[in-house]
Amino acid sequence: MAPPHVVVVGGGFGGLWTTRGLARADVRITLIDRRNHHLFQPLLYQVATAGLSAPDIAAPLRHILRGQRNVEVRLGEVVAIDAAARTLALADGTRLAYDLLVLASGATHAYFGHDDWAAHAPALKTLDDALEVRRRVLLAFERAEAADDAAERAAWLHFAVVGGGPTGVELAGTLAEIARHTLRGEFRRIDPSQARVRLIEAGPRVLATFPERLSAKARRQLERLGVEVVTGAPVGAIDATGYVLAGERIAARTVLWAAGVAASPLAAMLGAPCDRAGRVQVAPDLTVPGGRPEIFVIGDAAAVRTPDGHPVPGVAPAAKQMGRHVARTIRDRLRGRPSRPFRYRDYGNLATIGRRAAVVDLRGVRFSGVLAWWFWLAAHVFFLIGFRNRLIVLLNWAWAYLTYQRHARIVLEREARADTGAAAAPDG
Repeated sequence: MAPPHVVVVGGGFGGLWTTRGLARADVRITLIDRRNHHLFQPLLYQVATAGLSAPDIAAPLRHILRGQRNVEVRLGEVVAIDAAARTLALADGTRLAYDLLVLASGATHAYFGHDDWAAHAPALKTLDDALEVRRRVLLAFERAEAADDAAERAAWLHFAVVGGGPTGVELAGTLAEIARHTLRGEFRRIDPSQARVRLIEAGPRVLATFPERLSAKARRQLERLGVEVVTGAPVGAIDATGYVLAGERIAARTVLWAAGVAASPLAAMLGAPCDRAGRVQVAPDLTVPGGRPEIFVIGDAAAVRTPDGHPVPGVAPAAKQMGRHVARTIRDRLRGRPSRPFRYRDYGNLATIGRRAAVVDLRGVRFSGVLAWWFWLAAHVFFLIGFRNRLIVLLNWAWAYLTYQRHARIVLEREARADTGAAAAPDG
C-alpha cells in the first residue's frame, strides 16, 4: 500500500517545521511554495534597512531538506483548492492530489480597505518587499541631495512608518540610526541627520502587545534616537507625495506600511468560517471544522485561541509549535492514536528599537535597554537556519556595532533608472 501523500503549502516556519517533523514518518511529502527559499522574517527589516543582505536571512528549501528523502520540493503557486476532490490546482495548470493537506501559506499585507495605498506605502513580508523598501530609503537621500528646492528636499528627507508594532518600531529606530550615524559625512548638500523619522500608531501606544511599562520605555528609547512618535491618530490618506494625519496634509516621499496583515487568500478557498483578517477558525487540533480532518491550517492562516480565550499571536515561535503539533498528529494517526488539541507555549515577546536598545518580556521577566538588546541579538542569531547564516549575521552585526556602518547599501542601476524613468545609457 502506498504511503499517504501529505501536501504542505508554504515553506515558512509552520510548513517547514511540519515537513521536518515528518522526516521519519511513512508518508510522501510534497512541499509547495511560490519562492524557492525559507525566509527568517524576524530579520527582514535588517535587509530593508541595508544591515544584511538577502542570503543572510534566507536559505533554499531544497538545500534545507536535501537529506530528507521522503520530501519533494516544488516551486509553484497554488491558485485553487478542491476540498471535496482533495486536489490542488497550480498556476501552471497542473493538479495535485493529496491525502492530507497542511495549509501554511502565511499572511499578506492589509491596508484596511485602502488597497490603493499599497503602491505608495510598501509593506514588509517578503525579500522583494525588503529590497523595494531599501531602494526607496536609499534613493530618498540621493534625491534630497540633488534637490534645489528646500520644500522638495524636506519631503525627500521625511520618512513615515505607519504602524507601531514590532516591525514598525524596528524600522523607525533603524532609519533614525541610518540618518544620524551611518550616513554622517557622506553628502555635501544635505545633512542626513536632519531627516525626519516619524512613527505613526492609530492606537494609544506603540508595542500594544507588550506590558504598558515596556511600551512606555520603548517610546522613550525611540525618542532618544530621534524618532517622532505619534499615537492615537490614524492616517487618513497616502499618495505619491505624502500623507494626511489628523486632517493635515504632510509632504513625504517615503511612507512605509507596518500596520496590518491579512491571511493568505488560499484560506478562504476552504469554505470554512474565517475571522475578520481572513484566518480560518480551526478546530482545537488545527484541522478545518465541518468534517475536514484531512486539512490542517497553521501559522498566520489560522485563528487559534489559548484555553483562556486569548488569541495565539502570529509570530514565528507559534508557527513552529503548530508545525510540530501537526506533524505529531499525523504520526499519531498513522499509529491509530487519537488527535490531541494544540497547546501554545508563550515564551515571551522581544522587540529591538535600535543600537543597544530593545525591550523583552519573558513571561513576566521584563527588562529593556542594552541587556535586552544583547538578549534579542543572541536569540535571533541562535534561531537562524544554517551555520553560515549565523556566522555572517554575527560578524555583520559586530561590525555595525563598532562602526555604525551598514554594508548592504547598494542600489542597482536599473532600480535607480526605474525610479527616475530615465532610459538606459549605452555601455562604454
